Amino acid sequence: MQDLETVNQPRRRRLLLPLWVVLAVFFLIEAWLWDHLEPIVARVVALIPLAALKRWLALRVGALSPALTLIVFVVPAILLFPLKLAGLWFISHGRWIAATFTVVAAKLFGLGVTAFLFDITRDKLLRMPWFKWGYDSVLRLREMATALVDPIRRRIRARIKAVFGRHGEGWGANMLRRILRWRRSLRQARSEP
Repeated sequence: MQDLETVNQPRRRRLLLPLWVVLAVFFLIEAWLWDHLEPIVARVVALIPLAALKRWLALRVGALSPALTLIVFVVPAILLFPLKLAGLWFISHGRWIAATFTVVAAKLFGLGVTAFLFDITRDKLLRMPWFKWGYDSVLRLREMATALVDPIRRRIRARIKAVFGRHGEGWGANMLRRILRWRRSLRQARSEP
């Protein structure tokens, strides 16, 4: 019986690999959004008088215990929950564009605000052992997800280069140019009387 299980383990891993890759891609998209929204939020803070708010909030957070700081960090996620429910309501009523816009806006706004608040609360939150463990675990998961997805990303980039070439001289680029020329000639033929 033991031998049968050891034989099936590689098969199970192969069957679960696509699931792990998809989860890793979603995780990396979240991480990418986090990394890229933080500078955008910083620019918004520079444009709007949010820098003063950030200083004020940093002073207030400095006076809080780590547990109360966690509440400051979590409250925006709770406040955005009704927007996500609104997105579900739009989906249930067949309003796909409104649902997509609502969910994406809530996600981007939530990530931006969370990045803004995490920048302020990070030091206090990392004083809690369980939070530090969770933070370190997320960083390790990010490294594992990157290691899992990188070979696939390199293969995709190599295939794109093979099809389109580095400077547009690949067979795919030539075919795309031919299709576009053909479309232009069809439009010109239709527009001529």
